Amino acid sequence: MNKKLINNIFKSIGLAMGVATVVLSIMKTIDTNTAITLLGIGVTSIGISQLSSEN
Repeated sequence: MNKKLINNIFKSIGLAMGVATVVLSIMKTIDTNTAITLLGIGVTSIGISQLSSEN
């Protein structure tokens, strides 16, 4: 697989987790532990993407 594609996938996961947390929080259907878990997955995904970037 292309390295740039993998980086884009990890960045997309991070963005999606952040958006999902905000939306579910606005709808008041998420508890704090679940929100922290989703945000943790998002930050980890973005971190992996940044560590493996070609800069």
